[in-house]
Amino acid sequence: MEKVYVFLADGFEEIEGLTVVDVLRRGKVDTVTVSVSGKQLVMGSHKIPVMADCIFEETDLSDGSLYVLPGGMPGTIHLDEHQGLTSLLADAKSQGKRLAAICAAPSVLGRLGLLKGETATCHPGFEDKLEGADVTENTVEVSGQITTSRGMGTAVPFALKLLEQLRGTEAAEQVRTGLVWNG
Repeated sequence: MEKVYVFLADGFEEIEGLTVVDVLRRGKVDTVTVSVSGKQLVMGSHKIPVMADCIFEETDLSDGSLYVLPGGMPGTIHLDEHQGLTSLLADAKSQGKRLAAICAAPSVLGRLGLLKGETATCHPGFEDKLEGADVTENTVEVSGQITTSRGMGTAVPFALKLLEQLRGTEAAEQVRTGLVWNG
């Protein structure tokens, strides 16, 4: 069974993080929220408190098949500063596991050199931080084992694409229909 970890840092974009969790759980994917803030209660960028399922330092994350980074500020900066997380992401890429990032968060993958030779997208203004990537303005980009997206307004198609990768087109279509998503 696929296991997904969604990393939450103080200042994360709530819709980007929670839409992924919601869509994947609707699609029956084991999805776990992980705080990288040292405490379970994480404050979103719009002051919405979210209780993470677990804390990074207290959790074995090696069984993940997909690791997801929501954007938002200063959440993206906090993700990028977390050495345990950045090491995990680099290891996951080298092990052939999937990575996903939305909005400003693809910049974390760019700084780590994980986007070299990949096609990626991000929030406008962060393009120069996607080091080595062929950057587009598409809603969602899938390149090898990395999926990226542009921002809050693209969170549903991003999450549906992740579900499709994990459970197939039929499962993603069932969830899309249930969401009444026509995008």
